[in-house]
Amino acid sequence: MTSIDNTVLGRLDKEGRLLNAVLKGETTKPGRFGFRGDIALKFQTQVADEKRPPDYSVEQVLTVADEGETAIPVLAGYLHSFAYLADVARVLDGALSQKGRYFMFCNNIDLSAKYRTKIGDITFRVLPCDESTVWKEMMDLAGVDKNDIKKLNTAGKLDYLLDAAKNVDASYAELSYEEGLAKMKPVKNRNENRPV
Repeated sequence: MTSIDNTVLGRLDKEGRLLNAVLKGETTKPGRFGFRGDIALKFQTQVADEKRPPDYSVEQVLTVADEGETAIPVLAGYLHSFAYLADVARVLDGALSQKGRYFMFCNNIDLSAKYRTKIGDITFRVLPCDESTVWKEMMDLAGVDKNDIKKLNTAGKLDYLLDAAKNVDASYAELSYEEGLAKMKPVKNRNENRPV
């Protein structure tokens, strides 16, 4: 039985950052723990014992961690603003490696843009995402056909997709975090045009 406490995700779990899990358990690979959900980046101030949702998170996270490994090998997620990338680097500090593959889909960058942005010595692949999901975008990016995985369970699908994602050729143009901040568009109001 693979325990989250024996993986690099254990610290995030103890900090109460792993939220809204679709999957939070061992996968089909021995010694591997998978997580699909949100990673809280900034918490609201709590009053007494009241539980409040975070100010913002990496949403729709797809990741796995192997027992005994010191870094997350691959992670994909959605950021409502490119500016939150610095928080991702801070919150996941020590859990990421130079060899890892980290894909961040942002709402407020140019829809035709794909960047490599380094924070410290960690490289993030930054891609646009509008009216779509991280799962669908990663399936397209990794060239995985839904028929390839339809017989697999949730954990098996995650294993298959993230193993394929490790081989994605993501040699996009380099863009510094500061340049990205200068280029980013206003953050869209998610509740706009929604029926009440």
